[in-house]
Amino acid sequence: MTSPVGGTAGLQQILSMRQEMIDKSQFLQNLRVGGTQAETPGVSPAPAGPAGGFTDALKTALDGVNASQQRASDISAAYERGEVTDVSKVMMARQEAGIAFEATLQVRNKLLSAYLDILRMGV
Repeated sequence: MTSPVGGTAGLQQILSMRQEMIDKSQFLQNLRVGGTQAETPGVSPAPAGPAGGFTDALKTALDGVNASQQRASDISAAYERGEVTDVSKVMMARQEAGIAFEATLQVRNKLLSAYLDILRMGV
């Protein structure tokens, strides 16, 4: 007997996504505290290079957030049309897009704060 949420496969997918989010959260906490920058599954290291490395990494991250938001929007629209019946899939996509946006917003705030600190420095 399968559950209306998508059965065992759907539950495994949700648990897998949850574990991935927890792993990424722990990685970000380690970076914030100043711990070691161990590699996280699914997260590629930033390319090393003078100016292009940071710019490319930032653009790639923003493209990923945009793709996540677009996917959530598409899944929500499909649910509204009745094409997708798995509510948990819709909610997970929307939650993932929201978390990605919040993380991007926090990075922007940190960059802005660092820029303002540099401006206030005496020469």
